[in-house]
Amino acid sequence: MKKVMMIFLLITGAYIAWNYFFNGDGMNFARAEHSVKVTDKTEKILIDVSSVQTKIVPEDIQDVRAELKGKGTVNVTRHGHEIKVTVKRKGFFWFNSFEMDKTTLTVYIPEDYEKNMEIELGSGEVVFKGHSTDNPVKLKELAIDVGSGSMVLENLDVEALEHKSSSGEVEINSIAAGTGSFEVSSGSVHVKNYSGKLEADVSSGELEIQMDSLTDDINLNVSSGDIDLDLPDDADFKLNGKISSGNISTDFPLENKEESDNRLRGEHGSGKYEINADVSSGDIEIF
Repeated sequence: MKKVMMIFLLITGAYIAWNYFFNGDGMNFARAEHSVKVTDKTEKILIDVSSVQTKIVPEDIQDVRAELKGKGTVNVTRHGHEIKVTVKRKGFFWFNSFEMDKTTLTVYIPEDYEKNMEIELGSGEVVFKGHSTDNPVKLKELAIDVGSGSMVLENLDVEALEHKSSSGEVEINSIAAGTGSFEVSSGSVHVKNYSGKLEADVSSGELEIQMDSLTDDINLNVSSGDIDLDLPDDADFKLNGKISSGNISTDFPLENKEESDNRLRGEHGSGKYEINADVSSGDIEIF
C-alpha cells in the first residue's frame, strides 16, 4: 500500500511540475505584447483580468495595446465591434499566489476613444485614471464588474456608469455620470467627487458616496449593510425614507418633517430633487 501511495505521489508531483514549468508557463517571465487597431466601427473595449496588477492608460495612439510583464500570456483580440483584452495564467494556486504581485499588465487605449468600455476583475488590482479633472477620460458607457481584489478609478466623464461588486474594495474619485448605478453585494465601495443621477442597491457590504453637487434624483436601497451619502450643504432635496428594519438618519434640518419607526420624510432647501431611501435591514446616513 505504501508503494502504491509513493508512486501516486511521484506521478502527482511530476504532473504538477510539468504543468507549472511547461504548460503553465511557470518560467515565462518574458515580456508579451499585443495590439489591435481601433476603428470607427469599434463599439466596446472589454478588459477581463484576474490575479494580475493592471493599469489602463489613455495615450495619443490609435490602437489598444497590452504589455504583460511576468508569468502568463496576454491576448488582444477583435470580436466583431468589440476589442477584448485577456490574460491567461495557468498553474496551481500555491504557485501563482506568490507571483501575483510580480505580474503586471499595462493596457494602453486611445485617449480620444469615447464609446463603451467594460472592465471585469476576478482578483488582483486594476487602476484606471484620466489625465486630470480638467482632462478626464470620456466614455459613453462604462460597466464595472468586481469579483474580488481592488480597483481604483479616477477622472472619468461617462454618460452611463454601471458598477457591480460581489467582493473586494473599490475607490472612485472625480467622476461625472449622466446616470450611475451601484450594486454592492459584499465588500466596500468608496466614491468621492461624484455628480449625476444615482441608483444604489446594497445587499451586503458598504457604499460611501460624496457628491460635489446634487443635480438629479437619487434612489437608495439597502437590504443589509450600509450607505453613507455625503451631500453639499446647499443641496435641494425632498427625502422619502421607508424603514422595515434598520435606520435612516440625516444631519440636514428638514422642513415639513415626518418621522416614525418606519418613515422619515422632509425637505431641505427648495426640495427640487427626490431622494428615495428604502431600508429593509442595515443603515442609510445622509449628511
